[in-house]
Amino acid sequence: MVQSAFDHKAFLKSLTQQPGVYRMYNQKQEVIYVGKAKNLKKRVSSYFKSNLDSPKTISLVRQIADMDVTVTHSETEAYILENNYIKKYKPRYNVLLRDDKSYPFIFLSGHQHPRLAIHRGSRRESGEYFGPYPSAWAVRESLRLMQKIFPVRQCEDAYYKARTRPCLQHQLKRCSAPCVEGFVSDDEYQQQVNLARMFLKGKSHQVIDTMVGLMEESSRDLEFEKAARYRDQIAALRKVQEQQWVSGDQDELDVFGFAYRNGIACIQAFFIRDNKLLGSKSYFPKVPSSDEDEKDVFHSFLLQFYLAGNKSIPKQIVLPMKLDDAEEISNLLGKEADHKIQFFYGARDEKKRYLQLANTNAENALEAKQAHQKSVRARFLELESILELQQPLQRMECFDISHTSGQQTVASCVVFNREGPLKTDYRRYNIEGITPGDDYAAMAQVLKRRYKITAAEEKIPDIVFIDGGKGQLAQAEAFFDQWQGARTPLLIGIAKGTSRKPGLETLIMAGSHDTIPMPANSAALHLVQHIRDESHRFAIAGHRHKRQKVKTQSKLESIPGVGAKRRQSLLKYLGGMQEVLNASSEQLANVPGISPELASLIYDHLHN
Repeated sequence: MVQSAFDHKAFLKSLTQQPGVYRMYNQKQEVIYVGKAKNLKKRVSSYFKSNLDSPKTISLVRQIADMDVTVTHSETEAYILENNYIKKYKPRYNVLLRDDKSYPFIFLSGHQHPRLAIHRGSRRESGEYFGPYPSAWAVRESLRLMQKIFPVRQCEDAYYKARTRPCLQHQLKRCSAPCVEGFVSDDEYQQQVNLARMFLKGKSHQVIDTMVGLMEESSRDLEFEKAARYRDQIAALRKVQEQQWVSGDQDELDVFGFAYRNGIACIQAFFIRDNKLLGSKSYFPKVPSSDEDEKDVFHSFLLQFYLAGNKSIPKQIVLPMKLDDAEEISNLLGKEADHKIQFFYGARDEKKRYLQLANTNAENALEAKQAHQKSVRARFLELESILELQQPLQRMECFDISHTSGQQTVASCVVFNREGPLKTDYRRYNIEGITPGDDYAAMAQVLKRRYKITAAEEKIPDIVFIDGGKGQLAQAEAFFDQWQGARTPLLIGIAKGTSRKPGLETLIMAGSHDTIPMPANSAALHLVQHIRDESHRFAIAGHRHKRQKVKTQSKLESIPGVGAKRRQSLLKYLGGMQEVLNASSEQLANVPGISPELASLIYDHLHN
């Protein structure tokens, strides 16, 4: 019998035989496992048998300090509740899908002049949704290609409503300018919207046939410029048709490939909508033990994948293996999707080819993942050897500062563990209240905000890298000299060489300020470069986003008492932002809805 601090006999004596969900806790009252059961008493009893053969289960039972159950009306409810608990607690002994984001769609709005846009999240807004696409990049690429073919607007509604003359997209022939009267009729614009809709539904051949008919009709009516536009659209569409998607005969289908070795699982997902393979994506769920059963891994993945929310559930799903409770899962997903779900196992024809392709991609992705892990491990071992560390490195953090002439200063903190980048722990900090361009003060501020005395010990890194020379490193040294946390990390500065080329960096050890010699081909140096480059990229991305936000924000938006309607009145009455800036207080007071007092406030705000 496996010994446990938990009195399971007393717990089982009063346990119900109804369906429900059980949670297991350790001594720290942390949830370490969540499970569902058709019969709670029967399922929980199985953990306390004397002949347990799974090392994972033996380890789990030894750590149980407490348990509780939640009874449900049906097994279907238990599936949903189990998934919610797993998402909430992220128990260490459950298979965890770490990427539970919703997928992006292409959205065609229901306005008078519909808009094409990327959409992620709940589909509440009136309009049509096409997808899902495997990534936001895939949606943006598709929208960029469609912009060259169909002159349908892609601008924000606020921008569209405020236009008094066509924007640059119209000059580039990527929008027909429905925002301004006289450039395109409602019928002509709707015609292009209908063609874009047909294209997104996979009817590209029908779109080309329609365009050919319109081109010939325009030629007969001697509208040669219009005919030439249709001709260019047809040429562009044929080119996109050749390169954009793999076509098939399946209207709506998800295909999953599976590979599992040495405790690492890879699931490859193919998304087919409207007879097009929109793309694929690799998933690496966290598997708690190397002896985990393949079916259990895929079963957990499938439920978390579709029940995470905002997922499009197709009518047909191809699975790489047969599941014991496939019928119950099918019924559950059918209730979520509000239509019948069918499972297939790639028995014949196109489904079989898709499944073989998905399995091949899963194997390749798994091999690449394992090769990457070996490379990362080798880099960690060499860095530990060079620094003569007594304990293995578990966590490293790196800081960088980004700004433009001291404006919109952003600090980044990136985190690496023994598997590489730990992106869930990345953080950005908006730096304020310092002299513009003072990188030393910025570094001091971000360290103070990042490391607090109350920080958990496991969150304190083994090494903190500072992207900068002795000045930035001195700020980190001064901070940690006064710090009263659980333990102090090792501080290393990364100074760029005179030519700023990779391989010429100088690593500076805190305290002695001695340099750490590393050859350019050193695996340890490559690891340091990787974490430095990642912090640099993350800081620049945050700075650019902040700078763009400031650039696109109107100066009028920050004036108290001036809302959207008054801003629109000012711009329309005076003829644009430049005219508002040049207007006197008296001219501003002539705008309808602007009192002399408010005009004076606006003038002072814009000029002081």
